[in-house]
Amino acid sequence: MFERYDPRNWDFSWEAAIHTAIAIGVPVLIALVLHAILFKMLRRVARLSATWLDDVILDTVRRPMRWAMVGWAISIAVHNDPEIGDGWERAMSYIAPALMGWVLFALIKGVAAGLEREAADAEDPVAMRARRTRISILSRTIGFAIILITISLIMLNIPGVRDIGVTLMASAGLAALAVGAAAQPALKSLIAGLQMALTQPLRLGDMVKVDGEVGRVEEIRMSFVTVRSWDERVLVVPTARFLDESFENWSRVSERLTGPVYLHLDPAAEVQPIRAEFERFVKAHELFDGRNMALLMTEAHPESMELRLAVSAASIGDLWNLRCATREHMVSWLQTHMPDALIRHRLEVQAANERTQG
Repeated sequence: MFERYDPRNWDFSWEAAIHTAIAIGVPVLIALVLHAILFKMLRRVARLSATWLDDVILDTVRRPMRWAMVGWAISIAVHNDPEIGDGWERAMSYIAPALMGWVLFALIKGVAAGLEREAADAEDPVAMRARRTRISILSRTIGFAIILITISLIMLNIPGVRDIGVTLMASAGLAALAVGAAAQPALKSLIAGLQMALTQPLRLGDMVKVDGEVGRVEEIRMSFVTVRSWDERVLVVPTARFLDESFENWSRVSERLTGPVYLHLDPAAEVQPIRAEFERFVKAHELFDGRNMALLMTEAHPESMELRLAVSAASIGDLWNLRCATREHMVSWLQTHMPDALIRHRLEVQAANERTQG
């Protein structure tokens, strides 16, 4: 039988409490002062540099470093003063790995935020997207590894969990197979994410076409990629799919593209006046970048012919608007100046009757 706990049997000593408060409070106060002095000096050094990286890192790491220095001060006090007791030492065995993991995680996030801020100032949009993609994927991977290692170190300090780990290691045969089978999807996603960061078949902000849908890549994670279409829908595609299957990347090298406009006209229509009007309109349009402009007859049938009007623009959005403007103008011009060029499939009963009566 367990003896019932009686608070009156607790031997409380004001002298011991004051000794503990002083032994812990003084190192904590010193740690806070050192933290303030250290970061004030680092702030002055950061102002002398021309990069944003160090400023962002200091902003991100400042808070976790304060608590980490407090934890280290308590750990030193507990180690040097055995009168404080084993309770603090056991608590620090859990707190120390958590604080260290917090500092490292904040450091990675600060470096990633600083690099992304510098990448946003790049003149080349393709290089900017490439750097942002690499930074995003690698920072998430390293952050996940830090969290996993931190939790593992904390759990290893729990005696029951440690015994379970020893038991699993003793029966490593079946355990390894079970863990490997269970972790296969996670490992596949991790490898796919790393491969995406290194090879970069697509990047943040790229215009891609997948499953017949066209949209911008908004987010690249270890397990999935989000693509936002023109009508604000979000497509969630597994990351491994972009490595295993083919897809279209419209801005892999550059945003500058050439797009077609198709006109289906009557075979008797004259092509040269249509070409002249097309070139006049496109050359005068503000969205045309001057690279590609051509009108070709790509198909000819007894009842129709197909004209392909190719235009180019500096970005994908400008190209879409230029194609729509060109299509609208050419149809309107044909209706006004060459109405006979438009294909008609009508049954003109009245005209036929008049010809018969005549």
